[in-house]
Amino acid sequence: MRLHPLAADGLIAAALTTVAVLLGTEAVAQGWPALDPLAWTLVALLTLPLVLRTRAPVTVCLAVHACWTVYVTLDYWPVVGSFGPMLAVYTVASLRPTRTAACAALLAGVWIYAGLRSDAGAMASVAGQAVGFPLVLWRFGYVARRTGELTLRLRAEQADRARREVAEERVRIARELHDVVAHHIAVINVQAGLARFVFHSDARTARDALDTIEGASGEALAELRRMLGLLRADGVQGADGAPAPGLDQLDEMVTRVRTGGVGVELRVTGTPRPLPPGVQLCVYRVVQEALTNVLKHAPGADAAVELAYRAGEVAVSVTDGGPSEGLDPVRPAERGGHGLIGMRERAKLYGGTIVVGPRSEGGFGVRLTLPTPVQAARRGDTVTE
Repeated sequence: MRLHPLAADGLIAAALTTVAVLLGTEAVAQGWPALDPLAWTLVALLTLPLVLRTRAPVTVCLAVHACWTVYVTLDYWPVVGSFGPMLAVYTVASLRPTRTAACAALLAGVWIYAGLRSDAGAMASVAGQAVGFPLVLWRFGYVARRTGELTLRLRAEQADRARREVAEERVRIARELHDVVAHHIAVINVQAGLARFVFHSDARTARDALDTIEGASGEALAELRRMLGLLRADGVQGADGAPAPGLDQLDEMVTRVRTGGVGVELRVTGTPRPLPPGVQLCVYRVVQEALTNVLKHAPGADAAVELAYRAGEVAVSVTDGGPSEGLDPVRPAERGGHGLIGMRERAKLYGGTIVVGPRSEGGFGVRLTLPTPVQAARRGDTVTE
């Protein structure tokens, strides 16, 4: 859980105040006067303003050093009030690098002043501390500032890389959808020619051809609407002409994965029925990516693929039992790989949902649910659960 910066600074100020109070109770034992109400007020003024250290670092630094100077002048134990000024200098070094030198010199000056008022015989040690502590705080502040800058740059690069990966994945999906739409157009072209040829001689065949044209054109338009709604990139090239895989090729995929050493069981529930090529492609690619992740990240595990035809939807799940004992179970969800981006984009393209993550009983699971298009329903989407 990430705290609000002001809340975090408040906790730090409260912690330093507590340490200063506990240390102040030991002042008499260290040979210093006991802290009276004025001293405790100054201690509070040395630490509590640190709540605002990240909002006004230079102002807070000057304020706590002024209070520390008054505290030292009244001959109280200087160590009790040293924590606030030191943290203030560190904050300036991490947030206001151009003001660091002046604030570090101020800390060194008040430190030497405290040494002169307490024990002139130990000035060599005091001088070393007056030089060493500001330099160390300066260095720590510089490292913190550089770390923060690098973190922001890394986050920006990660966000940009994620956007590029999404764009690249959408281009790949568009190329595959190009094949799907081209298939529909080819069917329409052939059926239109057939309808024209038999229009006068065989009215029934002509009507069947027109029905086929209606269904194919509707599916093609649906694919085009999805593509235009998803893609916002220029320069998309055409497909390479390879046919888009479908559900009838799941057996071949499972066989290939079995040869890679993964025991895969394929189950089909419900009554299989024709589905648009785009929906079949989406299911095929998600299963392909899930089984590939099993091969990569759960060697030796057994996997199960279940394809379910339901009323109004088709669902597919890929689960595994986890890697063999002794192997590192690194999963793609923990690494943020490209495959998960592709799965989510495909599911979103067809109005479906996808759930990816570890299972409570062990292993990993991917579950995709896609609504069945109206055209598929007309061809017999009457399966009940």
